Amino acid sequence: MDILEKLKKGEAKLSLVGLGYVGMPIAVEFAKRGIKVIGYDLNKEKIELYKKGIDPTKEAGDDVIKDTTVEFTSDPEKLKEALFHIVAVPTPVNSDHTPDLRPVEGAARILGQHIAKGSVIVFESTVYPGVTEDVCVPIIEKESGLKCGVDFKIGYSPERINPGDKVHRLSTIKKIVSGMDEETLETVAGVYSIVVDAGVHKAESIKVAEAAKVIENSQRDINIAFMNELSIIFGKMGIDTLSVLEAAGTKWNFLPFRPGLVGGHCIGVDPYYLTYKAEELGYHSQVILSGRRINDSMGKYVAENCVKNLIAIEKPVKNAKVAILGFTFKENCPDTRNSKVFDIVEELREYGIEPVIADPQADKEEAKRLYGVTLSNLSDVKDMDAVILAVAHSDFGSLTVKDMDGFFGKETRLLLDIKGMMDRKEYEKAGYRYWRL
Repeated sequence: MDILEKLKKGEAKLSLVGLGYVGMPIAVEFAKRGIKVIGYDLNKEKIELYKKGIDPTKEAGDDVIKDTTVEFTSDPEKLKEALFHIVAVPTPVNSDHTPDLRPVEGAARILGQHIAKGSVIVFESTVYPGVTEDVCVPIIEKESGLKCGVDFKIGYSPERINPGDKVHRLSTIKKIVSGMDEETLETVAGVYSIVVDAGVHKAESIKVAEAAKVIENSQRDINIAFMNELSIIFGKMGIDTLSVLEAAGTKWNFLPFRPGLVGGHCIGVDPYYLTYKAEELGYHSQVILSGRRINDSMGKYVAENCVKNLIAIEKPVKNAKVAILGFTFKENCPDTRNSKVFDIVEELREYGIEPVIADPQADKEEAKRLYGVTLSNLSDVKDMDAVILAVAHSDFGSLTVKDMDGFFGKETRLLLDIKGMMDRKEYEKAGYRYWRL
């Protein structure tokens, strides 16, 4: 009997290595479909939260975690009980923008020490083409003493989970699957078909699947960079960028991208994996890295425009009272990793401004640990000279002009609405100095 049939009959277990924004929803979904699941993470504190029915990612929700049959553990010995393993650990970049493969290498090492003969291991982490076979497999072989292709099989199925998105979920997004041989491909496709109602796409090789994933976010990054560059150009022309995009969007084939900060652990990171591998092969990226430079500079650009507008309304820049609403890397998500909002904070500090930062969605402990930032409550935002609306949380979208008035003093109110959430004309009519990308 093959692994797929054993999983369906409850005679084999599936493991999820890495229980963050990607891994946890996958584990929960397989358990919901009747599969016996071991959810492993080396972060013991996170595991204890899951065991208590608390979802720190807010992706599934506390009620779902309380009811799931996933066996949460930080004991790697439990991995020996599974025959099908899915690795969903982060793949960040170092400060010099080179790939940081330590998490995926660490996962391979742990699995190598604890896999059973006959296992199938599938990596979901975003990597450049070749990492699964050229980096991970040798580690697993070394640690296990087993031979890939004989004692265990390998596959790759890139994650497509969009944190905070309640519409595009694991089951509704078509899944790319790949395997080291035809038999493995069919097994991987069959296992994922249990949870992915939208179906699977069988890539012709693991490297093709790795490449497909890394270009998805690179394409989006480049398109947003174009919008950001347009915003800078139109800003110099005195033209409202969103009005231009609204007009251009009436053409059927115009792509509806918008300017903004590009952070997080996907779009702001993945292009560097591709360009790193390209440079190893002697090719220096032209388009991809240009887009990265523009997007990485937008926090500084926002801060500079905050200062220019403070000067325009005759407010002293040094020690100006500025509030930033939103600190996560994207809307309706608690994740602050690689948040470009911090770029705004650092640049404002260069001008002698220490901003008040409030974000009801953000993980406060994570923000403190990663950035040394203490997040305030919205009620602490008072008597401000300027407010930067940095993240499009639904909490902020419901704010009225009257609510916004409460954040300011009695003099001229400066609102920098990075994502263009608010009605520009309404705020200008209310006496605000309004700026957006």
